[in-house]
Amino acid sequence: MPSIHPTAIVDPKADLGHSVSIGPYCLVGPEVVLGDGVELVSHVIVAGNTTIGASTRVFSFASLGTVPQDLKYHGEATRLVIGANNTIREHVTMNPGTEGGGGLTEVGANNLFMIGTHVAHDCKIGDGIVAANNVLMGGHVVVGDCAVLGGGSAIHQFVRIGNHAMVGGMSAVESDVIPFGSVIGNRAKLAGLNIVGMKRRGFARDEIHALRNAYKLLFAENVVAEQLETIEKTFPDSTVVREVVAFIRADSSRGLCRPTDGDAA
Repeated sequence: MPSIHPTAIVDPKADLGHSVSIGPYCLVGPEVVLGDGVELVSHVIVAGNTTIGASTRVFSFASLGTVPQDLKYHGEATRLVIGANNTIREHVTMNPGTEGGGGLTEVGANNLFMIGTHVAHDCKIGDGIVAANNVLMGGHVVVGDCAVLGGGSAIHQFVRIGNHAMVGGMSAVESDVIPFGSVIGNRAKLAGLNIVGMKRRGFARDEIHALRNAYKLLFAENVVAEQLETIEKTFPDSTVVREVVAFIRADSSRGLCRPTDGDAA
């Protein structure tokens, strides 16, 4: 049976899984679904059509599922779906989607959202990411699996962050970041590859070597598009190189984050 503190207010229509724990002064709305083992530590608000996956832990003063911060939103039915085994620390905010963005904000599994992180409407967040304190994600942002977002970084709306990318602390990111890329600055520039992250996650040495060489070719000249075919022919067997090429070729409204002159090597 769920454990509900006497000071919590939980709508009787809320769907609570096995062993859910709802601490002091939490508010849980009628359309909320809490998976097995979810814990709301205290003073947590979960509103709207929001689903939280099993074994996710939400700390004090987090606000999940309240209406989007978008002037185009007029009360239409939209959703926030959060996966399993997430850690959502104090003062984190996550908003549901909007009609214009597909109606869904989606957060994957096994993520760590540190204090003050904001996930805006229509974001798509992968699995295994780390968002350090006070990371801000604008509407429609896409963050790939295992990306790391440094403290105080701000991601412009519609920007895509590739798998295994690293965003340095206090960076302002207004362009797409390639998978395995490492960016820093205001405005953020590509500062190389996230080699440390790749080694920690067990990528093979030959894959890292291929990606390093492909990176040099990719940004050797100003016209990135003209390098893609050459890179594909040069590294036909590299999974990570193919991932970067596919990312660049995908539709985007934000352009590509690039190195400053002299940093491509």
